[in-house]
Amino acid sequence: MPTVLLASCAEALGRDDDEPLLRAALAAEGVSAAAADWADPGVDWAAADAVVVRSTWDYAPRRAEFLAWARRVEAVTRLLNPAEVLAWNTDKRYLVELADAGVPVVPTAWAGDEADLDACLAAWPDVVVKPAVSAGARDTARFRPGEAAAARAHGVAVLASGRAVMVQPYLGRLDDEGETGLVHVDGAFSHAFGKAALLAGDPLGPGLYAEERITARTARPAQRAVGDAVLAWLARTGPAPLYARVDLVPGPDGAPQVLEVELTEPSLFLTTAPEAAGRLARAVAARLR
Repeated sequence: MPTVLLASCAEALGRDDDEPLLRAALAAEGVSAAAADWADPGVDWAAADAVVVRSTWDYAPRRAEFLAWARRVEAVTRLLNPAEVLAWNTDKRYLVELADAGVPVVPTAWAGDEADLDACLAAWPDVVVKPAVSAGARDTARFRPGEAAAARAHGVAVLASGRAVMVQPYLGRLDDEGETGLVHVDGAFSHAFGKAALLAGDPLGPGLYAEERITARTARPAQRAVGDAVLAWLARTGPAPLYARVDLVPGPDGAPQVLEVELTEPSLFLTTAPEAAGRLARAVAARLR
């Protein structure tokens, strides 16, 4: 029987709602699966027929270590998604490439030092400030008009951690509509989900990830079109990733804009679509064949 290891992290073990569904679906495809901490030196990754990166939610503070692990794993077995994809996707400056390709992306200003930061914060009155390297919405905060000093202090703290800062306008339509996530498996649309706005209230805490209110959602044609454009761009740069999650938010006119493209460790919210776990498991089994 083929074996798969689902790469997780110590804090996430037992907390990923996708994991039991995926393991059961893989078993139905004749594939044995178990979760393992990516940072555990005792794991024999080479013994698996494939390693699927799933809930490695603690990678952001040690991105270089995580990518080095990915390259080591890829040298001894199949890694999904591949190390090159993880390297590109774990720094959100990939949004610049998508925008340059004509994909509608949330307007973003980038700061590598304090002088840049001041200019970025002056671009919009109501802003979201976050690191270019982060996961689970950690170190992300919204600052309203009159909170410029707090916004600057937050940005300076991110810069001091060795990460670039990204500043985006807070989009007011989020309060009512929230985000829409589009999940793709092997380049094909699988399902959509809705996520309530995270930053409408207090700043996020420092936990492993932000608690989210998730619901099943039907994607509108305009949203599907943006998701398809992202996947088409990815296809031009290499093989289709095993999984991709495109997070969309409504712009000022309601048209969808890309907030993030998640190819590394996204929750896929398999509970929101009855057939989703099976689709993902079949894609993994196909890669093994």
